[in-house]
Amino acid sequence: MKPHYILAAAAAATTVLALAATPAPLPPSWSLLGQNPEKFTAGVDASPDGHGAKFLRNATGDTTAWASLTQSILAQRYVGQRVRFRARLRTRDLSNWTGLWMSINNMEGKTLAFYNTQAHPIRGNTDWTERSIVLDVPADAAVITFGAIGAGTGQMWMEPLAFETVGRDVPVNQMPPQPTLPTTPTL
Repeated sequence: MKPHYILAAAAAATTVLALAATPAPLPPSWSLLGQNPEKFTAGVDASPDGHGAKFLRNATGDTTAWASLTQSILAQRYVGQRVRFRARLRTRDLSNWTGLWMSINNMEGKTLAFYNTQAHPIRGNTDWTERSIVLDVPADAAVITFGAIGAGTGQMWMEPLAFETVGRDVPVNQMPPQPTLPTTPTL
């Protein structure tokens, strides 16, 4: 084969691989929220090792920034039940942490139940690690919001996702209690 044909074939193959690896946008049901969503990029990783996973990447290098890949659903179908959100997470050069979170709110926006996996953070460079959250959906629940947090620099991926009802034998996650404030000052 002549050298210019080899170069043309290599250029064409490189172009095809580059197009195949271009991230797809997040599905419409997902959004990018948090304290600094403008400092992050998100999408669906189309590369061969991305497995079609949703990703969140710090685009600015701000180590104090955080954002969340988030989805909200109506709670009506799950009222009175116990639900679990689970996913596998993978990280690359994550300076702070990543994990899952879920919140159940009433119609006025008051939080009825909440949990995040910050007590079991995923940091640095990791392979796929599963996390899950289980909460009860109270009678006055209106919205269930869930997702993954990315804090600091680096990137996280999330796949496959599951949202399901579970039996009462599966324990509910509870945030650690906040320390009780003293009633009188210590001087």
